[in-house]
Amino acid sequence: MKIRFGVGLGPDVAPDRLPVVVDRLESSGVDSLWLSELVYSPAVEPFVGMTYALARTTRLKVGTSVAVLPGRHPVLVAKQLASLAALAPKRVLPVFGLRSALPAERDAFVVPDGQRAAVFDESLRLLRAALDEDAVTFRGDFFSVRDVTVLPKPQSRVDIWLGGASKPGFERIGRYGDGWLGSFVTPREAGHAVTAIRAAAASAGRAVPDDHYGINLAVGDGELPAPVLAAIRRRRPDLDPAELVAQDWPALHRQIDAYLAAGLTKFVIRPAGGIDLERFLETFVTELLPREN
Repeated sequence: MKIRFGVGLGPDVAPDRLPVVVDRLESSGVDSLWLSELVYSPAVEPFVGMTYALARTTRLKVGTSVAVLPGRHPVLVAKQLASLAALAPKRVLPVFGLRSALPAERDAFVVPDGQRAAVFDESLRLLRAALDEDAVTFRGDFFSVRDVTVLPKPQSRVDIWLGGASKPGFERIGRYGDGWLGSFVTPREAGHAVTAIRAAAASAGRAVPDDHYGINLAVGDGELPAPVLAAIRRRRPDLDPAELVAQDWPALHRQIDAYLAAGLTKFVIRPAGGIDLERFLETFVTELLPREN
């Protein structure tokens, strides 16, 4: 199975830094760039950033890690993805999630109260149909469309990966997803997730490819800054932050080994605050590209 490493950008990377990052990744042979949905930050909106990065490169893949789907109309999202796939075939890597991890941003993605999971499931069904089929007529609880044909049809299937770290989320991936990009889970938890997703897919008469399991990881430059540690403790108060975020590159390699043993092969690596971006990119290339196969 192919082991691949991509670079994730956090909330502190301003738009004027994006050209340097994109050019560096393209020239260095890095597999992919990943842009997060961070509405109330300087970060570029992920679909805008994907378009920019894909237009500036010829080989770099670009993905979202993750974008929120409930609250967007799936037919319009299908049109965006189909357009990007036409401009940059086989380089568009969408990953969607249930909601923003930041409570302040959740009101920007409007869904009926208490129905976010149901909207997500229906959105995924309609998104897949709009990408793959012609003259789609769909009547659901939240969306109704007639004779939808999204063009141009992608030359090859656009895989839809999903985030999530809960039993319902794993069942959703098994039913509708083409892959999983996890975050804030330990290697042991990731192994359980892989097992759960495979079981859910089998129950739905599907299969998620063995090399379509990945994880978002962060790496520091020595001692992790206090704000980073505090943010991890808020997200996972049950764990030692060192189980989730590597304080340095040797610790990251040990984490990667454990996730590989759990069945994961795709890794999105981001700086864990306080790291000079240029130094991070240089070290990323030196440390991780030799681990690809």
